[in-house]
Amino acid sequence: MSMNFDPTQALWVEKYRPSTLDDCILPERIKKDFRGFINDGEFPSLLLSGSAGIGKTTVAKALCQELGMDWILINASNERGIDVLRNQITQFATSVSFNDCKIKCIIMDEFDQATNLLQTAMRAAIEDFSKTCRFIFTCNYPNKIIEPIHSRCANISLALEGDEKQEIAVAFLRRMESMLKNEGVDFERKAVASLIQKHFPDFRRVINELQRASKAGGKIDMELISNVGEDVNIAKLTKYLREKDFPAMRQWVAQNAGNDVNLLFRKVYDQLSNFMQPAYIPDAIIKIAEYQYRSTTCPDPEINFVAFCIEMMGMEYK
Repeated sequence: MSMNFDPTQALWVEKYRPSTLDDCILPERIKKDFRGFINDGEFPSLLLSGSAGIGKTTVAKALCQELGMDWILINASNERGIDVLRNQITQFATSVSFNDCKIKCIIMDEFDQATNLLQTAMRAAIEDFSKTCRFIFTCNYPNKIIEPIHSRCANISLALEGDEKQEIAVAFLRRMESMLKNEGVDFERKAVASLIQKHFPDFRRVINELQRASKAGGKIDMELISNVGEDVNIAKLTKYLREKDFPAMRQWVAQNAGNDVNLLFRKVYDQLSNFMQPAYIPDAIIKIAEYQYRSTTCPDPEINFVAFCIEMMGMEYK
């Protein structure tokens, strides 16, 4: 297993990020496409899609590294405006390569969160810089990428098909066992498998949760895993929603804003039947879906979740 073991890296997701495509945990049918690019020494601009944590950015970086390309990564969820094209992209695409490589690459991460203005402008950029630069766009929701970008890129989905899921889960379990042994962490195989099953195929989430669990000391077992990620007390939130206590609700959201917002939406969804009148549950599910979708582009997820809670206060509770 050829991995990047940099002792200066504190985050396991970076310390154990695969540096070659062969080390990426992907179905063979997908690896075949990328091996073709490596054999050709070239690739077209790419649009990589798939669920969060499945490895889109890792694959993009590994492809560039194996081809010896100069590359930069721009997070489109942070650099969403047109200035990123005028400054970073144009400057990099027109600069001289330090590695004497003919083609460079710009990885546009989370491009489904880029503004329509930036997406539209990138149509011309793909063509204008085609002699010196390739683009790799990654996204969770390809339907949020405008069609002209789709048509200018080779579209590759990293989503797993039904018969591939078990094979990939087993391969990832082996990788996590190797990681934990390398870190000197004692663990139960059953507990690690349970965590993978809970979050699959979000590899990043599993690695982060295992690192968090390792900080507790002792052995990573089923009891410890059952408590990982469960520190969000959703019962308090539902109490405030039921009582229409806006100040307490807003304070709860502020205290829990550091959590993954998708986790908060999921926890509310899982508890609907426990605190809400059955007739209101379908409407609540629609609201959850609407606000969860909005959170992918909302500049401030905390405000978005507070707005969601205000709507939930108008429903009937047990």
